[in-house]
Amino acid sequence: MNRKDIAEIKKQFSPENCAITRISGCYVDHEKNMSMTEESAFLSLSEEENFKYYELFRKTLSGTVGKNLLNMEFPLEQEAEGGTQEFLLKLRDSKLQDPQLLESFYNKVVENYYYAENYYIILVHAMYDIPGKSSDGAEMFDASDEVYEYILCSICPVNLSKAALCYNAAHNRVEDRIRDWLVEPPLQGFLFPAFADRGSDIHHVLYYSKKAEEIQTEFIDQVLGSAQPLTAGTQKDSFNAIIADTLGDDGDYEIIKSIHENLNEIIEENKEEPEPLELTSTDVKKIFEQSGVPQERMEPFEERYKELAGERGKLLASNIASPKKFNIETPDIVIRVNPDRADLIETRIIDDKQCLVIAVDDHIEVNGVNVRTIRKHED
Repeated sequence: MNRKDIAEIKKQFSPENCAITRISGCYVDHEKNMSMTEESAFLSLSEEENFKYYELFRKTLSGTVGKNLLNMEFPLEQEAEGGTQEFLLKLRDSKLQDPQLLESFYNKVVENYYYAENYYIILVHAMYDIPGKSSDGAEMFDASDEVYEYILCSICPVNLSKAALCYNAAHNRVEDRIRDWLVEPPLQGFLFPAFADRGSDIHHVLYYSKKAEEIQTEFIDQVLGSAQPLTAGTQKDSFNAIIADTLGDDGDYEIIKSIHENLNEIIEENKEEPEPLELTSTDVKKIFEQSGVPQERMEPFEERYKELAGERGKLLASNIASPKKFNIETPDIVIRVNPDRADLIETRIIDDKQCLVIAVDDHIEVNGVNVRTIRKHED
């Protein structure tokens, strides 16, 4: 799923476009006991409750594709009879009206989701009548020929509200506020099937994690059964390792700066594309060659890339470079540079020491104080 696909589904979480038919929930305490379960028609809830649920569902589809939102594919064995895909399809097709299926799902989550405190599992079923689109992109609601049927799961922490004083208008006094158990925005969740090319894709599931580096591997493996992509942080570490292993002792500052400049240029060229930019080994190899990596250092590239880039062999450009960030670090100094002005820094050997030389054309501030002059050093 890309940004446009996700945005189209998020639009449904509003009173005007609601496609949700049923909602089911399970409260799990800190000892992994399922203390409460409930099911109901979604539109039977009060308007106030619906609004609060809409906000939680939108959060489950928020964040950056490739970081917080991960497209995961089912391996062939999980698409066979008895696999996780078959179970999720049965759950969807039941429209959340099969108590045994729901109980099995909750048990799977409780057994494989790690969270030390209380949480609430929310599961919804929806039927989205996909409107057709004219040649100019306008939606034609009377030209629908497909219904996207899906389930959305949100796993929300439940925490006690903070102690505080409040004003009681009825008694006209300030008093201790009653502390409540609050359902907070989700930490994890998923959408199944995926919504791609404005249609249902049963071969993929969209997984959500509020913190990009805290994905639940057991949950993904046992509940979803899908192939796990590298996290954003792991992709960046892998890319840095590929650079270091390829350059070896030839890890020149100018080459590494050029690699990041070329990467940022590619990201800028593709920033309007709905699909996140994926780089293959061929793409990365071309960037290295354009950046001045010596040809003799490219010989081990293919092998090291295959080892470090994971099974898919693709890295998201947005995960391995940032057009807004260019940092230079030593054990004692950190220099943050505007990526567009990395040319202001040069490397020189001075008195047999490696030095970074920074051109200063405007002004310098030291702890917020303007430095007016730099005295010329004389031998």
